Amino acid sequence: MNRTTTTTPPPGSTAQRRIAAAKLAEVRATRYASRKRVNQVALTLSLAAMAFGVFWLIWILWETLYLGLGGLSTTLFTASTPPPNEVGGLANAIFGSFVMVLLATFIGTPIGIMAGVYLAEYDTRGWLAVTTRFVNDILLSAPSIVIGLFVYAVVVARFKSFSGWAGVIALALIVIPVVVRTTENMLVLVPSSLREAAYALGTPKWKVIILITLRAARAGVITGVLLAVARIAGETAPLLFTALSNQFWTADLGKPMASLPVTIFKFAMSPYENWQRLAWAGVFLITVAVLGLNILARVMTRQK
Repeated sequence: MNRTTTTTPPPGSTAQRRIAAAKLAEVRATRYASRKRVNQVALTLSLAAMAFGVFWLIWILWETLYLGLGGLSTTLFTASTPPPNEVGGLANAIFGSFVMVLLATFIGTPIGIMAGVYLAEYDTRGWLAVTTRFVNDILLSAPSIVIGLFVYAVVVARFKSFSGWAGVIALALIVIPVVVRTTENMLVLVPSSLREAAYALGTPKWKVIILITLRAARAGVITGVLLAVARIAGETAPLLFTALSNQFWTADLGKPMASLPVTIFKFAMSPYENWQRLAWAGVFLITVAVLGLNILARVMTRQK
């Protein structure tokens, strides 16, 4: 009676190594195929999310260009906001927004930079630094309407009048936390060896900060300031409770002052065609300004 017997290759033999290599290759191929499927699913979802966001962005930009360009004219920059169904422009609103944003930036930027320098260079872990970061985070995440209500209660209600100065204060309170966070983060990224080299030469701390660390982090700090300006340029809620609006041209910050965001809000909700056309023109101007500031910030960061 014939019997067929299978013999197992002895351990360590060439055949055994080939079998082990084949099994290992099979396991690796299975794992690679699984990882490839997961990667394809993740890539598909990522591309779908990107396409979803880009679709709405392109749609918004298209509507802004299509409707905003139709309202552009020389009158837009020379005439004040008109009554219903009459010809006019947005000169007073453009001037009011420019003045309030400019003053808010001049007020908020030095405070934010000095606070960021203190947190990064002087007191990194003390109780005052921890408290400052906590309050700064609250201001960063707080809705702008809350800041507007705060300034209304502190300034407008006390002086019993809406004013451009109240709008400036509200916008400055939005600028400060953005500049503080950006300045601190940029200064932390500066290598400690630069500071130590300057200290070794006997340079005072304040000179090290001004001439070494701030200069090294200059692009990042300026980027934070530009992003803060881009944020406050389109804020409406704080100005509704502080500067309110003004149909006429005024350079007196002690009185209600017109601004582009509030004018857009008021005109866009009206049934009058000329107001709606001016509202879209204002949207176009703000969009171009904000996009320009963001592009400038990206270019400065890339050069750094």
